[in-house]
Amino acid sequence: MQVRRFAVLLWLAAFFSGCVSTTPPYVYHYVPGRTATLENGLAVPPVYAPHIVISAIAAGNDLIGKPYRYGGGHQTYYDTGYDCSGAVSYVLHAIGHLHTPTPSNELRDYGENGPGRWITVYASNGHVFMVVAGLRFDTGYGSGSSGPQWLTRSRPADRFVMRHPPGL
Repeated sequence: MQVRRFAVLLWLAAFFSGCVSTTPPYVYHYVPGRTATLENGLAVPPVYAPHIVISAIAAGNDLIGKPYRYGGGHQTYYDTGYDCSGAVSYVLHAIGHLHTPTPSNELRDYGENGPGRWITVYASNGHVFMVVAGLRFDTGYGSGSSGPQWLTRSRPADRFVMRHPPGL
């Protein structure tokens, strides 16, 4: 009986370990005509980006220089400081893909599953960032400064899920 129970537990462990997937880390790769670049801390959209992607980058640029403030961007989209989900919510709202500021844990169910062609939201229970045209928009794991910023620095994404706005 003990051997049988052990075999069942071993099978269950093998089965569930196969179900666990890890999200690949964010790594900046410049692709001419497809990847945004940085100029003085602001994102510059790629030449052939769709208008909605250009609008998302412009919205992110609006927040550059704003300080990090826990809960910032949740009472209103137009705030004096932003936390991670407030900043991501601002950008998604600016392109018409979010109607209410949303915390990071709820962004785990946002939009469609998996990476997008132009915009990907990486959400966990405690943090969220997004990638627009290959460039990371984040309030953490950055250059040492706080607040929303565009970054090319790689970032691990364990325990994050990737979601994207429909069609993007």
